[in-house]
Parts: sequence; structure tokens; C-alpha cells
Amino acid sequence: MPYTRLVEVGRVAMINYGKDYGKLVVIVDIVDGSRALCDAPGMTRKPIYYKRLAITEFKIDIPRAVDKKDLVSAVGSSKAF
Repeated sequence: MPYTRLVEVGRVAMINYGKDYGKLVVIVDIVDGSRALCDAPGMTRKPIYYKRLAITEFKIDIPRAVDKKDLVSAVGSSKAF
């Protein structure tokens, strides 16, 4: 079976390590082979290592490097959060 939970822009993930443990974030850009730029409505945008993310099955339809206002509206209109 092919993988269905891929690291991609718009994918919702949960942080599983560190001070933001348990928070849901959205991947807004791919930094390199081991980090993704993540953002959430109540959080500052920052790069997070893949091994600290638990990828979920939810995906939000957003463009790459979306600004905060558009991200908040897209998250509000989706059922992911």
C-alpha cells in the first residue's frame, strides 16, 4: 500500500516533543530534507524537525508560504482544528 500521510504544504501535524508538545500545526513550507516551516493560529511560525511531528490525515488547501491572515481563515473554514 502506498503512503497516504505525506509531508506536504497544507498538511496538519501534531508536535510530539518539546515545549509545544500536543499542539496542532499546519506545514506552510518545506525548509530542507529534515525540517518543515510550521504555523498555527496561536503560534509563531518556525521550522520544526520531521521527527518532532506526527503527520495527520488532514490537509488544508493553502498555497506555499501563505501569510498568517489567510492561514487563520483557511483553518477556520476547515474541519481539521
